Amino acid sequence: MPGYTTRQLTVLLGGHGFRIRALSDRQQFADPDGLAERAGIAPALWSLFGQVWPAGRLLAQTMSTHEVAGKRVLELGCGLGLSSLVLQRRKADITASDHHPLAELFLRRNAMQNQLPFVAYRDLPWEIPDATLGRFDLIIGSDILYERGHAELLAGIMQRHAGAHAEILITDPGRGNSARFSKAMALQGYGVEEQRSRFDANDLPPFRGRLLSYRRDVLIDIVEEPPPHP
Repeated sequence: MPGYTTRQLTVLLGGHGFRIRALSDRQQFADPDGLAERAGIAPALWSLFGQVWPAGRLLAQTMSTHEVAGKRVLELGCGLGLSSLVLQRRKADITASDHHPLAELFLRRNAMQNQLPFVAYRDLPWEIPDATLGRFDLIIGSDILYERGHAELLAGIMQRHAGAHAEILITDPGRGNSARFSKAMALQGYGVEEQRSRFDANDLPPFRGRLLSYRRDVLIDIVEEPPPHP
């Protein structure tokens, strides 16, 4: 027995229904061999990789139409792998990455039950440089700025793995850390374009979802972001 329970979901993305195996709820936890503890994943955060989040759904929907032909793509913090599965179905050159000990297993299972080839996967702790990973034309992630210190860690990832003309796409629920990341990316010559996006049917303008696109050919205009309401 794995020590946790799962549920089966169907997520409609780009007009196609993806069958997704997810954790039953946010109360699930199992770390019998201490793998998550050694990876620095607290019990309270253990289940977060295994949920379908609005930001993840938005990124995956964006990937169903985004131009990816001829691009090498890296997904950071892939979790259940929604965006990577969409890109695999489009036959993109996609590498998924995460640092949760179960992320690769769930990604493989979800690829299998959608009759897709396995997605290339890398265990990628953000604070440890990986000289073998190389550079990418498109780097994507959903809700990966959920802690204050992640802005600098992710800026380091971009410096090591973004190609000279790379685009970086992040979907963010407005936790208050995106301006910090934008400032760090401005030091690398990136400008940002922000598009407000609906997270669900109950989301009213101004939408809380944000699609952030970073490129070096975008005029740099960093706006201070107010702290989130308590």
